[in-house]
Amino acid sequence: MKASAHVKIILTVTGLDHEGIVAAVATRLAERKVNILNISQTLMDNYFTMILQGSFDESSQSIQDLQAAFEEVEKEQGLQIRIQSESIFDAMHTL
Repeated sequence: MKASAHVKIILTVTGLDHEGIVAAVATRLAERKVNILNISQTLMDNYFTMILQGSFDESSQSIQDLQAAFEEVEKEQGLQIRIQSESIFDAMHTL
């Protein structure tokens, strides 16, 4: 049996601070079977920022599918959420 391949992602979240941001993001990630590997969040005045590293089985969905799944969370929570492959960040640091 072939082992499934996992892709690592970097997810960034920005917006005005309010209750429930981390819960909304973590809930959607769990629904999409994304494992949270690392998370960092901070407040700058009234602005919430979070960077999250996660992984998921790339045979189950694409990064584009995952990004589309966050559109509702963005609208409901008033956030900007961006998801990129971690390999993009790795490539930038090896040039």
